[in-house]
Amino acid sequence: MNIEKVVEIGLLFEQYKNLLTEKQREIISLYYEEDYSLGEISENLNVSRQGVYDTLKRSEKILKEYENKLHLVENINKQEEHIKSVLSIIVDIKNDLENINSANLIPKLENIEKVCREMLK
Repeated sequence: MNIEKVVEIGLLFEQYKNLLTEKQREIISLYYEEDYSLGEISENLNVSRQGVYDTLKRSEKILKEYENKLHLVENINKQEEHIKSVLSIIVDIKNDLENINSANLIPKLENIEKVCREMLK
């Protein structure tokens, strides 16, 4: 199984799972989170292997459609990048304060302000 796809579906599932039916949630969870094979899911749920496959593919498509419309995962990733930027700037300021090099602080504070404004958009 492609690790990038597992990560992608995992992130989408985390955000949108409550918008799926109970059966769709169960099949996605067993396949992607519990690493069950289609045959194992089929046996456990008393559904044909083809039925499991069809439900899995339909559920993946639904999750991707929700992301295309709502962009929750995309926005979370952007926020994470902004937070990393703020953290990096804070570390730089802390280092400057320790070295008592206050001339560098104003541009760094302005940079934090800019990143915070981006996060609020």
